[in-house]
Amino acid sequence: MTRSLRARRVRSTRDAVIGVLLLVLLLFPVYWMVNLSVQSSGSNLASSLFPTEIHLDGYRAAIADQSRNLATSLIVSLSSVVLTLVIAVPAAYALAQFRLRGLNAILLILAVTQMIPGIVVANSLYSAYNDLGLLNTTVGLVAADASHSIPFAILLIRTAMQGVPPAVLEAARLDGAGLFRAFRSIAVPIARNGVITAALFSFLFTWSDFIFALTLTTTDTLRPVTLGIYTYLGADQTDWSAVMATSVLASLPAIVLLLVAQRYIAAGASGGSVK
Repeated sequence: MTRSLRARRVRSTRDAVIGVLLLVLLLFPVYWMVNLSVQSSGSNLASSLFPTEIHLDGYRAAIADQSRNLATSLIVSLSSVVLTLVIAVPAAYALAQFRLRGLNAILLILAVTQMIPGIVVANSLYSAYNDLGLLNTTVGLVAADASHSIPFAILLIRTAMQGVPPAVLEAARLDGAGLFRAFRSIAVPIARNGVITAALFSFLFTWSDFIFALTLTTTDTLRPVTLGIYTYLGADQTDWSAVMATSVLASLPAIVLLLVAQRYIAAGASGGSVK
């Protein structure tokens, strides 16, 4: 038993060391981005491994130049999440709880839409948006981003909705709850984790979107932060501390949302609901 316990401890220590090394390797680019963002202004990408002095000039420049783009990305991302959930949640509920003809065909179509490259969709939308006057508009950008998020959200939330016990819905109907009331008060709370996960993925996709932003915006009046960083680099930018500071600021919303939502994603959706 002593030899077996010793072997387990050795394996545990080895696995822990390997895990730490992999974590350091994966997070090093993030650390280097933060490190360069607090360096003095300049064009030199070389820097010491640990900053000896903290300079905030890069963040001042980033806020001055990119604050409007950050606000645009936040508005578009939140609006896209709302539009995605408004369409995806009822659709997922119907696909999970109702007996629909052609259900497998619908699910196949939703899955196939995820395989279409974004650049193909963006080029098609450009022609349509040009005719409809939706180029360089917040509504057009929100609709484009949501159209990419909705199929995935439906498939994800449908899985959570399948975990809603039919007995609970039937009990609610017997107590006088209508179809919409049962959906809103019973199904959505039970499938909350799936809804939150879909909302998180929708936000992350829209926040990091570059293809739609580049294709559907042609002026400076509407420019998400991803496109702002691109133009930052394309304008003979030599202040790399400002570029990295903008990248750090653009990473914060995603980091915060992941930290806040992780407990909802990990939790069970329908535990104890039948009782």
